[in-house]
Amino acid sequence: MSTQQPQQSPLPRLPEITRLTPSCIRILAGNPSPFTLQGTNTYLLGSGPSRLLIDTGEGKPSWAAALRRVLDDEEKEKGHGSGTSVSVSAALLTHWHRDHTGGVRDLLRVCPGARVYKWRGGRFLDLELEGKGGGDGGGEVLVEELQDGQRFEVAGARLTAVHAPGHTADHTVFVWEGEEGEEGEEREGAVFTGDNVLGHGTSVFEDLGLYVGSLERMAGLYPAGGGGGGKAYPGHGAVVEDGSDKIAEYIRHRAQREEQVVQALGSFASRSGSSSSPVSAAAAAAGVVEAELPEQAGGGRTGGDDDAWTAMELVKTIYRGVPESLHPAAARGVVQILQKLQREGKVVDVDAGERWRLASTAGSGRSAL
Repeated sequence: MSTQQPQQSPLPRLPEITRLTPSCIRILAGNPSPFTLQGTNTYLLGSGPSRLLIDTGEGKPSWAAALRRVLDDEEKEKGHGSGTSVSVSAALLTHWHRDHTGGVRDLLRVCPGARVYKWRGGRFLDLELEGKGGGDGGGEVLVEELQDGQRFEVAGARLTAVHAPGHTADHTVFVWEGEEGEEGEEREGAVFTGDNVLGHGTSVFEDLGLYVGSLERMAGLYPAGGGGGGKAYPGHGAVVEDGSDKIAEYIRHRAQREEQVVQALGSFASRSGSSSSPVSAAAAAAGVVEAELPEQAGGGRTGGDDDAWTAMELVKTIYRGVPESLHPAAARGVVQILQKLQREGKVVDVDAGERWRLASTAGSGRSAL
């Protein structure tokens, strides 16, 4: 399942299994790709015989083998006593995408007593997972509904579920309230961010308005005051040392992209309607280089309204320099921006959403910016 903007730059190598803290182990799902980065991160939390698991990967055999190996090693290392095995008591799914839910059956083969939780909405889970697709697991899997604010606790880990939609309608993050350090001090809280915040690059979303609102809510989950917040443990990529700072960066990035779209539309309208361009300076400041008309940038016009533009024409202006193979993914994000701006009354759609113009230019042929 494609969940992120495809990564262009080289990524740091992440080991298959990493102990991140005394009570948190990251297990990679074995599914690296340009869209899943080094692969989906799954997290095993706790220090006693009962553990919590965040996400299950997409069903690669290597992940199930790694999980079993980690549980066996934990039992030996922690010395929980004869006949007391280390097992997962609850699996918490951040959202429905298969690269996060596809390993549920494997989990239940390794830990038959585990309970599985996911937020309602979105796609619940795939047919095979529900026992209707002839999977070798057989039978139905009972997936219990997460509730906003629901708490989960085992020795060494306390988590609170927070509904944070936008990437998907059912997306949920988990606040880790802290753990006791080696000398007894309480470690600072952290957030398991799912696909809302990544270790590298930026994420994609189904609903931009909801996504930005969730980022703002997530920013409030970190401790207030200076000195930085706790860590962010993302669904893909390396641990983010300052989650609060990264979320603020994401919010700024989304605001900048919105401004680029508005300024590009305004620049197009001005250059189409007159020889002057009252927004060209603002467009340049927003990163719309030269604000070229799309036909000049190789986009090609298909309609008759000079100040109405397709999402792909905007991409060819705003994302100049980005390989064309990545333009379709960028266009999906631009459509989300346009739909958000439409709800805010800033743009209007033309031809049933095929093309867009600034609301201030509707019927006037020029920008009022």
